[in-house]
Amino acid sequence: MPRGERAFLAAAKGADGFIPFALPDIGEEEIAEVVSALRSGWITTGPRTRQLEEEFAAFIGGGAQAIAVNSATSGLHLALDAAGVGPGDSVITTPYTFTATAEVARYLGADPVFIDIDPATLNIDPSRIERYLARNKRKEKNIKAIIPVHFGGLPCEMDEILRIAGRHGLRVIEDAAHAIPALYRNSLIGCLGSDAVVYSFYATKTITTGEGGMVVTRDPEMVRRCRVMRLHGISRDAFDRYQAETPSWRYEVVAPGFKYNMGDLAASIGIHQLRKAWRFHRIRSKMACRYNEALADLPVVLPPRAKLGDVHAWHLYVIRLSDKAGIDRDRFIELMAKKGIGCSVHFIPLHLHPYWRSRYGLKPEDFPNALRAYEKAVSLPMYTKMTPGGQERVITAVRDILG
Repeated sequence: MPRGERAFLAAAKGADGFIPFALPDIGEEEIAEVVSALRSGWITTGPRTRQLEEEFAAFIGGGAQAIAVNSATSGLHLALDAAGVGPGDSVITTPYTFTATAEVARYLGADPVFIDIDPATLNIDPSRIERYLARNKRKEKNIKAIIPVHFGGLPCEMDEILRIAGRHGLRVIEDAAHAIPALYRNSLIGCLGSDAVVYSFYATKTITTGEGGMVVTRDPEMVRRCRVMRLHGISRDAFDRYQAETPSWRYEVVAPGFKYNMGDLAASIGIHQLRKAWRFHRIRSKMACRYNEALADLPVVLPPRAKLGDVHAWHLYVIRLSDKAGIDRDRFIELMAKKGIGCSVHFIPLHLHPYWRSRYGLKPEDFPNALRAYEKAVSLPMYTKMTPGGQERVITAVRDILG
């Protein structure tokens, strides 16, 4: 077995040694379901994908319909396409996100408009959205949608965003890649009146299928468009065509679609991950509380807490080093690695990347809140398989470096 694989397996089993930034929590239920799918002979989009869609829609509630896809990026692309975004249009979003949030607009020939974050929440600042729209009334006809990102699992100020969108006739597509399960004003993210909500099941997320995602919407036309476009623009799924007992091979290509479908092997994992979502959340919340308690006296800014009536999903635990820390972020991460602990950085703001910087003539100071957060931010290990002893090792290392 290669050395890297041995190290990964040792970490996955909770052995003493390197503590990674994240690990998936896969149980025997997921493994058995995947084996059952393999033995069934149906491993692409089929009965288990439909089961996951049905159970996810029920999990969200409120008449939601769910469309399983092979990534949240695919889901955002489908949702924007179904919302009517096209060449020459603009989509408002945050620079403090992964590039997928913005790149899907470019897939459609549209342009992202970046709005700076609230320095306390690290989410897009609704007041800045309003000011931008007020200053750009002549351009407003080309602005079609807002993509708020629930950073780290903390809900955005959705009431304000939805009011702004309603006043200006904009669609709202929530990037909820971090937000399973999160609540805003006592309502689950996915039940807030947006046109669509997109979730990620990537390997590091709160629930996982390895690669995968889900689009949730209550708009029948968006459901129809997303379902058709996720598989080559074909009018019928292969499962419907191949499982019929009477000849049923005929189909129609009604649009130039994509190859974005989720297969049953991934869905097999997702079925059981979804059933564990609240249990996983309880573990993550307990870990966040322990970090908050243990790091409160250090020269760091702790992650923002959810407001009364909101629930943080705790996908990420992001601290920001204060000016009194006596060490910069990069050196802190190096020292943590020397102590056998993996950290990460979420995110390098998009306006600092060569593509976005050069295409739109952006400068670092254009989004000062995002820039400042990035320069100080460190994501500490946060995953449900981490033992209490493992978390104490992380805490001790942080205190040794900053205390």
